[in-house]
Amino acid sequence: MNLTADRLDNISPSQTITITAKARALKAAGRDVISLSVGEPDFDTPQNIKDAAIAAIQRGETKYTDVSGTMELRKAVAAKFKRDNGIEYKPEEIIVTTGGKQVIFNALLATINPGDEAIIPTPCWVSYPDIVALAEGVPVFVPCGMNSGFKMSAEQLEAAITPKTKWLILNNPSNPTGAAYNAEELKKLTDVLLRHPNVWIFTDDIYEKLAFDGFKPATIVEVEPRLRDRTITMNGCSKGYAMTGWRIGFAGAPLALIKAMDKLQGQSTSNTSSISQAAAVEALNGPQDSVAAMGKVFERRRNLVVEMLNQAPGLRCHKPEGAFYVYPSLNACLGKTTKGGRKLETDADFVEALLDEEGVAAVHGSAFMFPGHFRISYATDDATLVEACTRIQRFCAGLS
Repeated sequence: MNLTADRLDNISPSQTITITAKARALKAAGRDVISLSVGEPDFDTPQNIKDAAIAAIQRGETKYTDVSGTMELRKAVAAKFKRDNGIEYKPEEIIVTTGGKQVIFNALLATINPGDEAIIPTPCWVSYPDIVALAEGVPVFVPCGMNSGFKMSAEQLEAAITPKTKWLILNNPSNPTGAAYNAEELKKLTDVLLRHPNVWIFTDDIYEKLAFDGFKPATIVEVEPRLRDRTITMNGCSKGYAMTGWRIGFAGAPLALIKAMDKLQGQSTSNTSSISQAAAVEALNGPQDSVAAMGKVFERRRNLVVEMLNQAPGLRCHKPEGAFYVYPSLNACLGKTTKGGRKLETDADFVEALLDEEGVAAVHGSAFMFPGHFRISYATDDATLVEACTRIQRFCAGLS
């Protein structure tokens, strides 16, 4: 008798988490390992946010809250959407979840029927296709290469839409590439979507606060308000406020979808931590200086990493608009042999050899549904990044 349900055969363990765990195990065993695989800021949560959490504990705010979140936080989220994006949501059109991933999980499981299709531009975050598959939907991948800045064109979107299309999932800025769409670029996509009223839009804006060189990522409803009634706008506190462990995601959407997500969440996790919610109120309503300060540091690190990787033989690294990742091409390294005698046939071979021979952990592009590349997170200090990139240069120079 098989213990596990058949639906688990449709999904794989998160490969980013798997690689990070392997790097930690090697470090624990005494290896000199630099991990550039984890997707979280290295900064501490700002002090005012921590103080708000402590104050909430002292006030005794340690009980259950509404499944969709406290009214205070939902009002703060609504104010954030209006202030930052020009979108009007009522508090009852807001849901607060245990991290941004739960927003995706709730929305897709609450809406996808077997055979429904979800369009996903690739490279994409590793969890999108698995959550679609778990909901018995069909991921439809649209490859978006470096020559297009890793962005999907209107023509590609139009070609991907079929009578079975239920969702378009758009990550802006993107994990793993850092690519971001501005208002003009999104308008071309929204023009297509207006012609297809049965397609819903999921916009994952979790990296919104991390954009560089004055770039302003846009979001779907901001660009085209007529799509409001079939769009879910997701965001959270994890990346912009260095609050990954607090597990606060949130979204605004039409009331019927929020109610469906609330129903599902009520029979799974119920509300997220009351203390984390109090901290999130301060994050959204309080001073924003720390966000800007972290952004400046990430921008400097991006420039450093892009420059050094482009000096590595066989690598080509695009300069992204946001997030804290780069996604260099390693195609010119394939078919070669490392100093350790390993033949590099795939991007997985490349990152495994890089970890084994130089002690640098990265994530292979196939994990993001776009092979021939690898992802590096530059959410670590400058000295570590310089050392890691020096090792990558040495590794590439040693290929023959």
